[in-house]
Amino acid sequence: MMERDERKMTDAQNEKVIVALDVDSPEDALALARNLQGTGCWLKVGLELYAVSGLKLVDEFKELGFSIFLDLKLHDIPTTVERTLRVLMKAGVDLVDLHCSGGYEMMARAAEVVHAAGKKVIGVTVLTSMDEEDLQAVGVNATPAAQVVNLARLAKKAGLDGVVASAQESALLRQAFGPGFLLVTPGIRPAGSTANDQVRVVTPREALAAGSSYLVVGRPVTRAEDPRQALFDLWK
Repeated sequence: MMERDERKMTDAQNEKVIVALDVDSPEDALALARNLQGTGCWLKVGLELYAVSGLKLVDEFKELGFSIFLDLKLHDIPTTVERTLRVLMKAGVDLVDLHCSGGYEMMARAAEVVHAAGKKVIGVTVLTSMDEEDLQAVGVNATPAAQVVNLARLAKKAGLDGVVASAQESALLRQAFGPGFLLVTPGIRPAGSTANDQVRVVTPREALAAGSSYLVVGRPVTRAEDPRQALFDLWK
């Protein structure tokens, strides 16, 4: 009974995990999806996979039972983003994102299109590969935490459902914007693993405890010898 209860708990935790299919082959992406089918996790289609497959894999992923986060980080003039999202909303994606630095009008028009389709949209605040020195290099004289809060406030005002942010800012954002604001956290690594090109990283349990809604996990799962087992091992 205890083992069964623990498995149910792990399944519920997996529903908060978005596995990043950052591969350059549709065949590899489908193999990973089939390996992970039934675990409860989401799948993320990012720029690398989108560049080789477009939206054609989305329907196949949906048939396998997955919710889909289309991670293209749109950033353009408001009209271009609005028109692009009208096309993307015809696909079976459940969540999309765009850069908050595109401004209020871009985000507001995006939110209107996405919500009309019954989907959700979140804003990218500060990339988890950036630290304070990186921000200063692009003319932002604020700490990563302060910039994240500034952009998240603008995103909420524009009607976005939440933001992408490091778990290091999750507690601050949760306190500022309440329980209904989605916090999607990349830079997740199991305890003891390497950070790779991410600067601000945390473990899955740390991220959830800090207030994250969903956790984006890539290489620790997708490059594991047994991705399915690696997903469950996140919670050890």
